[in-house]
Parts: sequence; C-alpha cells; structure tokens
Amino acid sequence: MKNVLVIGSTGQIGSELTRELRKRYGNDNIVAGFIKGAEPTGELKETGPAAEADVTNPEMIANVVKKHKVDTIYNLAALLSVVAENKPRLAWKIGVDGLWNILEVARENGCAVFTPSSIGSFGPSTPRVQTPQDTVQRPGTIYGVSKVTTELLSDYYFKKYGVDTRSVRFPGLISYVTPPGGGTTDYAVDIYYAAVRGEEFVCPIKKGTLMDMMYMPDGLHAAISLMEADPSRLKHRNGFNIASMSFDPEKIYQTIKRYKPDFKMVYDVDPLKQGIADSWPDCLDDSAAREEWDWCPQFDLDSMTVDMLKNLERKLK
Repeated sequence: MKNVLVIGSTGQIGSELTRELRKRYGNDNIVAGFIKGAEPTGELKETGPAAEADVTNPEMIANVVKKHKVDTIYNLAALLSVVAENKPRLAWKIGVDGLWNILEVARENGCAVFTPSSIGSFGPSTPRVQTPQDTVQRPGTIYGVSKVTTELLSDYYFKKYGVDTRSVRFPGLISYVTPPGGGTTDYAVDIYYAAVRGEEFVCPIKKGTLMDMMYMPDGLHAAISLMEADPSRLKHRNGFNIASMSFDPEKIYQTIKRYKPDFKMVYDVDPLKQGIADSWPDCLDDSAAREEWDWCPQFDLDSMTVDMLKNLERKLK
C-alpha cells in the first residue's frame, strides 16, 4: 500500500482505521473518503487529504482514485445489522451495488480492495461452536445476505479479473472512540459507558447469548496486516474468520464489576436484536487466518475491560 482511500472514513471502523493508516503510511498518503453529511472533522480533517467518495457514484470514486493515485481501497461503506433490517433496500444499494462500483473502479485502475464481511454472514444452520472457515452460509437477515454476496463478488473479481480483493469476517467490535450506531453487538460497547457514568445498564440481549467480540485495536491490526500479507500465502481471500474473545452479557458484566463493584445490570430483551444474535455463531475457528497471514489478537476480555474503562473515564470527564 502506498496511497490509500478509506471509504466511510468517519464511521465506526473508518474513523480509527484512517488514523492508524496515517500513523503507519504518512498523513498525505491516506485519503479520508466521506459522503455529504458525514464530513471529517477535528483530527481526521486536519491531518490529511479528504475527498467526497460515495459508493453509489462510480464516476466520483474513479476521479478520487485517479487524482490521488490510489492503489488500495478500504471499502467500509455499509449499514449495520439492526439498521439494515429496517432499511433492506438501502442496505443492498450501499453494501452490494456500492461494492460492484468499487470493484469496477479497482479493475480499471489496478487497485487492491478490502471490504469487511461479518459473523453476520453465517446463519442458523451454520455450526455454532468453532465455526469453520469454509462452511454453510445461509443468513436470515439482509445484512448477512449482503455480506455473503460481498464475499462471493470479491472472490469473483479476483478469479476473473485479477483484482486483489481481501476481507475478514469481523465479530462485534468494541471501541471507546466512536459511539455504536445500530449493531447487534453494540450492547458490549454501551455497557462500558453505563459503568463509567455510574448508571444501571439495561441489556437488550439475554443472558447466555454468546457472540464473538473483538477490541478495535485488534480489528485495525487485522484489516491492515491482511492487506500487507504476502499474496502467495493466501489460500482464502474473502473473508477470513478472525476471533479474539467470546462472551455473553453476564460474563462481560461480571468482568466490569471487578473494577466497578457497584455497577448494576438488568435485562430487557429486544426481540429484533435477540433474533439476529441467536442466528449468529458462538465462536469462530480462525486457524486459516493464523496459518495464512499470522493473525494473532493482542487483547482478551480482561485487558480490554481495563483499557476501555481507563479511556472512557478520561473521555467522559
């Protein structure tokens, strides 16, 4: 990677990924792509170039790629799972039609493309425990259907046109930087905010519901190290299972209570979120990522909790 365009640079992943890429590759080489109404502000705006980059407008994307001599595109434009279920047509337009536009621009301009997939690409008929890299993917949500499609479409462009496409299946991502915005796993971010504010947390996911989660620094590391990986080692491309920790609401609650003994949590289950969570795996087998590009997470639940509480206490002062 020399010149990188991050589409969705002001979103949950993009806002942190853009900063991390600028640290590693230089501010001037990372373009913060945005759409109207979600323009970069603060550090994102001040530290490097920015350009309007709407995935529904292929001519706009092509112009940005040519102007900035982009060789790698991180395509992070997508609706999160709960939002997508309420806006299925828009989820498809952004997630699938938008990717088609990106892949065409990449084919014409020799760009590599990273488009994240998700644990949502699996469904109720998928093995729930140690979900294999290659297994049945029959999701029951438009979010999941679109993610499976992005994996297959990205593989197609690699095999047919030689476009260097790569992706990971992100679990729930936990961060203190950007507030959550409509994902099924968002409770695992919200719970830390409640703990630091001294509020009782109302959990929308029922006790015993296991889901794969990951601390954002590990997610950023995965997104960058996969794109830096030697392509000759890659037997898979789209998308790699990656795993870090798996827990249910009670486990994260008890972990936080070790540091916040007065913290309280009650349950008020959200049927939509619970239904989506019940269709996802409990934990993924990420051995392919470990073997093919040396994937290795740095954080577990306890070390993440210590870091989240410390940073949120600083942030919410």
